[in-house]
Amino acid sequence: MTIQLTPAQHAILAYAHQHTEGKITWFPDNIKGGARKKVIDALFNRALITPLRDDWFVAVEGYEALGVPRKAPMSIKAIDAVIEGATQASATATVITPPRTRDNSKQAQVIAMLKRAESATITQICEATGWQSHTVRGTFAGAFKKKLGLEIISSKADGSERTYRITTN
Repeated sequence: MTIQLTPAQHAILAYAHQHTEGKITWFPDNIKGGARKKVIDALFNRALITPLRDDWFVAVEGYEALGVPRKAPMSIKAIDAVIEGATQASATATVITPPRTRDNSKQAQVIAMLKRAESATITQICEATGWQSHTVRGTFAGAFKKKLGLEIISSKADGSERTYRITTN
């Protein structure tokens, strides 16, 4: 199945692929301020980009959506060179992380937590994923409920934190 990109998303990913070793640095002139954050959020929620330190890079799924081959995983040294704006990145053999697949994504991890018998709290999910609480709630509403059609229910016992779980029909 081919991932559909908006013209702006395609332009941003293509520019990053062609000019900055996959680092998101450029936006079309008509995308400014809050619109840039919305585009980044949309790309991230669809797992097309991934954060690294304070920057965003095209993820494996982003290259697939563009229909271009993914560049070889970069070393820490090469990533530092890109982040600092260097034009030529050094290629060494130290790989940061293996490519993420749908089976080992944070989304899959959260779904597994929500399917547990003991459910999961927002705090537990934040600790497991590194996300902030508003990102977790947004993922519940957007990716899980709207896009995946999952039904998430919450409950709160007296004196304890609210827990969330996916109902099984």
